[in-house]
Parts: sequence; C-alpha cells; structure tokens
Amino acid sequence: MLLKVFAYLCLGGAVFGIAYHYNTRFLDWLRFQSLGTRDYIVEKLSIMFIDLPPQRILGAMFLLSFGMGTAVFLALLPQVGPGLVFGLIATAVGWKAPRPIVDFFYNRRTQKLVMQMVDALGLMSNGMRSGLSVVQALGLVTQEMSDPIQQEFKLVLSQNQLGVPLEEAFGNLAKRVKSDDVEMFVTSVNILKETGGNLAETFDTIVMTIRERVKVENKIAALTAQGFYQGIFVMAIPAVLGVVSYQSDPEFMMPLFTTPIGWAIIGAIILLQVVGFVVILKVIKIDV
Repeated sequence: MLLKVFAYLCLGGAVFGIAYHYNTRFLDWLRFQSLGTRDYIVEKLSIMFIDLPPQRILGAMFLLSFGMGTAVFLALLPQVGPGLVFGLIATAVGWKAPRPIVDFFYNRRTQKLVMQMVDALGLMSNGMRSGLSVVQALGLVTQEMSDPIQQEFKLVLSQNQLGVPLEEAFGNLAKRVKSDDVEMFVTSVNILKETGGNLAETFDTIVMTIRERVKVENKIAALTAQGFYQGIFVMAIPAVLGVVSYQSDPEFMMPLFTTPIGWAIIGAIILLQVVGFVVILKVIKIDV
C-alpha cells in the first residue's frame, strides 16, 4: 500500500515538474490553438463576406469541442475509462474540425467563382469590343451576374472609387481568392494596362484556358472517384462487421467494450482507419 502511494506521489511530482518547466510553451501553444485558429476563421469568413464576432466564433469552437467530448463521455457511461479516452479524442477532433470545414467552404466558393469567370470574362470581352473601359466592363459583370463574383468585382470597383489604383484593387482580389486562374486574369489586366494591348482577345484566351483546365480537372475527378469511394467503403467495413457481430453474438463482442485490451483494439482500429483514408486521399489528389 505504501509502495503504491509512493508511486502515485512520484508520478504526480513528475507531472507537476514537467508542467512547471514547460508552462510557458504550453500556454503559448494553447493560445495559438485557440486565438490563432479563431483569427484564421475570422479572416476566412470575412473574405467570404461573412461577418461574425470573434467572441461568438471562439464560443462555438469551445461548444463544438467540449460539447462533443462530453456527449461521447456520457454515451459511454458507466465505462469511465473508455469514456475518458474517447471523450478526449472527440474533444480534440471537435477542436480541430472548424478550420478544415471553413477551408472546405472557402475552396468551394473559389471553385464557383472560377467557373463564373468563363461567363464574366466573355461578358467583359464583348463589352470592351463595344467601347467600354475595364471599369465599365466590371460594372456590367456586377449587374448581370450573381455571387460570389458579383461580390468580388463590386469590392474591386468600390476600392477603385475610394482612390485605390485599379492595379492594386486587382492585386487585392488575387490575395483574397487563391486561384491560378484569378492570378492569371489579374496579371494579364495589370500588364496590358501598362504596356498596351487587346484586353478583349486576352480575356478570350483566358476563357479558353479555364475551360480546358476544367475539362482536365473533371476527367481526373472521374478517374479518381473510384479510389475515393473505395476508401469510404473500406472505412465502413469494420463498423458494419462490428454491428453485425454484436447483433449475432453480444457476449462474444462485449469484452471489446469492457476490457482495456478491447479499448486499445478499438483505438488502434480507428487510428489505422483514419491513417488509411488520409493516405488514399493523398494518392488520388492530383494537381492540375
């Protein structure tokens, strides 16, 4: 008994010593994970013209992470051990989830804007052939087309009306929308405005380039879709087999949920499944 108490005291002292020694680094890391992620989300949402208070975003992050962890812990009661382990895992997943979710919506918005550029640049090309300037052609796009390209071009026009040079306003557009096609459009406009040239023909060339790129991307997406769905199918197999086995013989499967070895096996299965799915996504991702 005394030996066990001494072991616990040693363990507690070691944990306290490590925490005291690395407390500054830990607090800096915690501040980066909370405020850094919050600022990143605020910036991405503002780029997508979504204004939310930073305090509300931080509260939503805590609610998602600790709320999910608490729900998992309560669902696994009275098994306190696996409840704590999987509750912590769910908390970590909930804490990391907002950033990739925001990135997903940002990338989807960018893809939609690039697809709209085909019609927008065609409209600008026809307008400039009829005698409109670049600013007037941008105004024509904002009148005829919908978001998100309407929002972005309106912001370019608003900045130009406030005294920002058009080249700088286009440069801000390229910073907000991370896309090779937008970068090509902005660079072409800025260079031709300085050196002179036929912007209408340049816009037609950009439209043709975007269309060819989209064709290649769609073809690659069709070829890699099989690998993506195979990954989802492989991830679903253990869960389906576990449910079927539990329904057919609950007593045989119960040690998997009630013993430390079973918890370790479940954790290893989840970890290997996630790693395998990430590897599959890396293999089928091809940059054009």
